[in-house]
Amino acid sequence: MTAAAGPRELVHPPRDEIRLEGVLHALSDPMRLRVVRELAVAGAEVACSHVDLPVTKSTGTHHFRVLREAGVIRQTYRGTAKMNALRRDDLDTLFPGLLDAVLAAAEAQSARPAGS
Repeated sequence: MTAAAGPRELVHPPRDEIRLEGVLHALSDPMRLRVVRELAVAGAEVACSHVDLPVTKSTGTHHFRVLREAGVIRQTYRGTAKMNALRRDDLDTLFPGLLDAVLAAAEAQSARPAGS
C-alpha cells in the first residue's frame, strides 16, 4: 500500500510495490527516458529545472510524476525546489541490470545517425 504524504511530501511506492510493467511503461516515453538519463549522469539530486525538456512545464511535471509513481525516481522538496534522484538501489535490487541495460541502449540509440 502506498504511504500517505503530508502537505509537502510526495507519495512514492514502497520498494516492494514497484512493478516491472510500471517501470517499463515509465521508461518507454522518450522525454521520461531523457529525464532518467540526465539523473543517471548527474549521480545526485537535481531540481526539475535542471532537466531541460522541450515540453511545456505542465507536461514536464506529468513526466516527473509518472516516473515517481512508477518508483523510478524519488522527489523531495528543498525549499521551493522539487529535487529528483533515481531510485537506483531499489531498481537494481528488484530488477538487477535493468537500469544499466536501458541506459546503455538509450546511449547507443542516441549515437546512431537519425533514421537508422
